[in-house]
Amino acid sequence: MQNKIESEIKNIVGDILKDYENERTIDKIESFDQPDTKVVEDITQKLLNIVFPGYYRDKAYRFYNDHSRLTVLIEDVIFNLNKQISMVLRQLPEYAGRTQEEIEAKARQMSLEFFQKIPKVREYTETDVLATFDGDPAAFNKNEIILCYPGLYAITVNRLAHEMFLLGIPILPRMMTEQAHSKTGIDIHPGATLGKYFFIDHGTGIVVGETTIIGDNVKVYQGVTIGALSTRGGQRLKGAKRHPTIEDNVTIYAGASILGGETVIGKNAVIGSNAFITKSVAPGVTVSIKNQQLDLKQKYDYIEASDLES
Repeated sequence: MQNKIESEIKNIVGDILKDYENERTIDKIESFDQPDTKVVEDITQKLLNIVFPGYYRDKAYRFYNDHSRLTVLIEDVIFNLNKQISMVLRQLPEYAGRTQEEIEAKARQMSLEFFQKIPKVREYTETDVLATFDGDPAAFNKNEIILCYPGLYAITVNRLAHEMFLLGIPILPRMMTEQAHSKTGIDIHPGATLGKYFFIDHGTGIVVGETTIIGDNVKVYQGVTIGALSTRGGQRLKGAKRHPTIEDNVTIYAGASILGGETVIGKNAVIGSNAFITKSVAPGVTVSIKNQQLDLKQKYDYIEASDLES
């Protein structure tokens, strides 16, 4: 019986190895040329540690002072980030003929430029914390927001990934935001531009497309889509403005869909729940869906208990 199982396994292995020879995209087996999802996840977590030094730090380790702790942490992230950037740069056409030394040098430059953006990310993140606390009466304090709120988590990861995206680093920013997506149910493309004081309430099911521009003091509830009107053009649409612009002080309530690259939601507008918008909305306008008529039918007559006793 054991020999039969071993023989079957040998045949299965042979069949699958032969299937690998078809030279399709899914047949690539050069695993060392692809970024490591676990390493990218670890980098993201350590970046959150840097953004929120008192909340995500590894308390198992003791350092003499914050300078020592931060130095070790940044050196660790830069070392691993350099390796991951080197891998993904090889996938860009302009790096096809470059030497390994040239690619590694570019990766180091990108890593350092990215870390120079961390103070800016922290500046914007502080405004997100304030906006969330001011906008949510259920928030106990700001500590609860940083530790518990999926909206803030997704926004912060996006702000970090967006800075990588702007540097022209491929794949890694998307890996970071997709990890946040899997944790929170909030899907924000790293190409999206987010203003200050951005507040996501609840958050599950939110989608924000690549070319979206969101201004300051914007509040978005769960189930909102800020997306493309059509993607039939596929790769021909790459680089085009496909997603809406949301100006300052806009509130978008649950389930609303706002679509199209030419769609602009003006300052101080309010978009009601379940609205479907494909055209621009003027500043200060409130868009709402007229309540549908509710048809209530009682299946059985209501009988008082006293009537049963009599």
